Amino acid sequence: MKFDPYMYRYPSRRNLVFGKNGVVASASPLASQAGLDILKKGGNAIDAAVATATALTVVEPSGNGIGGDCFAIIWYEGKIYGINASGFAPENISREELLEKGEEISLYGLDSVTVPGAPGGWAALSERFGNLSLSETVEPAATIAEEGFPVAANVAALWKRYYGIYSAQLEKYPVLKTWFDTYCPDGRPLKAGELFKAPNHAKTLREIGRTNAESFYKGEIAEAIDAFSRENGGYLRKEDLAKYQPEWVKPLSTNYKGYDVWQLPPNGIGVIVLMALNNLEQMELQGKDDVETYHAQIEALKLAFEDGLEFIGDPLDEGLNVDLEQLLSKEWAKERTSQVTDEAMDPKPGKLPSSGTVYFSVADKDGNMVSFIQSCYTGFGSGAVVPDYGISLHNRGNQFSLKKDHPNEIKPGKRPYHTIIPGFLSQDGKAVGPFGVMGGPLQPQAHMQVVSSMVDFHLNPQEAIDAPRWQWTSGKSVQLEPSFPFHIAEALKRRGHNIQLLNETIMIGRGQIILQQDDGVYVAATEGRTDGYIVVW
Repeated sequence: MKFDPYMYRYPSRRNLVFGKNGVVASASPLASQAGLDILKKGGNAIDAAVATATALTVVEPSGNGIGGDCFAIIWYEGKIYGINASGFAPENISREELLEKGEEISLYGLDSVTVPGAPGGWAALSERFGNLSLSETVEPAATIAEEGFPVAANVAALWKRYYGIYSAQLEKYPVLKTWFDTYCPDGRPLKAGELFKAPNHAKTLREIGRTNAESFYKGEIAEAIDAFSRENGGYLRKEDLAKYQPEWVKPLSTNYKGYDVWQLPPNGIGVIVLMALNNLEQMELQGKDDVETYHAQIEALKLAFEDGLEFIGDPLDEGLNVDLEQLLSKEWAKERTSQVTDEAMDPKPGKLPSSGTVYFSVADKDGNMVSFIQSCYTGFGSGAVVPDYGISLHNRGNQFSLKKDHPNEIKPGKRPYHTIIPGFLSQDGKAVGPFGVMGGPLQPQAHMQVVSSMVDFHLNPQEAIDAPRWQWTSGKSVQLEPSFPFHIAEALKRRGHNIQLLNETIMIGRGQIILQQDDGVYVAATEGRTDGYIVVW
């Protein structure tokens, strides 16, 4: 039977999904089922999150991998925790040397490779909160990799996109041949529904599980990464890997109209979500599909994003001193929004007083919940894959600035600015649930849109995910996805917004939400723009 896996002639609707003993909501049916398998085996939400995360490195290599970073917000036994499992720049990296190559760090090859934090994050989560061993929780992912899986439609589309991108860069960056050797076994990108096996990936996952990630940072895998980096002119060394530890952090929050919205502190950009909501709270909103509402949301976001780009860096950098309490104050929001008018603005950062993936949510029968996100930054990452281990090394170092004294200036041992952010909601000290939308710089924008939809306009979680999205890019420019109401687009143009209508939805983000009702039953929503899938128990 012949058909086009990208053609959908008629609108369809996704219903909310309810569950009692556990929920896993991710962008992949196979990854969600891996998490459910672990829940049924006696694992808790944290174990299931690790199982889902590792499965996603297998089935969505176009968005994340073993060689990437991850972040999570955990609600465990009535308390909230955060983990920052992002890696730092190698010790022998040189800003001056990189400047000789160009004005920014290349996306391709090994210059942009920082220490991968994801395996350390999985191990830390498992050790602190898990019921099962890391070896048990990674096994479903290893089995999928070993036995093979049919490639999903959206993943195949991204596979093809990066085949083109890496082909164009191959002559300049010969190390990209490792990507073709790994992901194009027949000399071409895989198509939707074709089977792909990744035995080296399976071997590496099992080694990480067996050693609780020690092998990745201080053993066999670390040696292989070091040798690969040296051979291909990279900066990363086994000494950098040996120094790595994920950081347990205290999540930040703001209260938006009765709900506490939680994000992780920098080096991620979750603080932008909180600032944007503070700004939006100062404005009068009309109906959900009213130009006044969209205009207010866009302007609130612009101000927050400009401030975030100006001030966010790695708080572990001793030269950086940013007053987050000031940035998150309602007074700061009032000051910033005082300049908003009926016309689109070209925002500039405020003046403070001196002083970029896959996302999924998990919940278990005991009320524990996880909001989890991980990434290789752009697509498959740097395009460099460690031979015999299937490790796609990320290119998050591209997010560093080469400008002297910039908050995000590259320095040895420093972590880069990060776009990936998990979100969480609570009210009056009780968990409401995890939420998130992946998609590079779209993420804080989509977080704000989703929260506003649910809190301001009482949309159910599925409606909040389904609602047409917009994305501010810079200045007065705003992208709208194809389903965005035409009359609102025209009205925004009259306000001075530079409107661009997109012809696809693949780059407009993918989200998941799980909320816990008063009776303890979970209600979950997933993304219709991709292969979103919810499993319940």
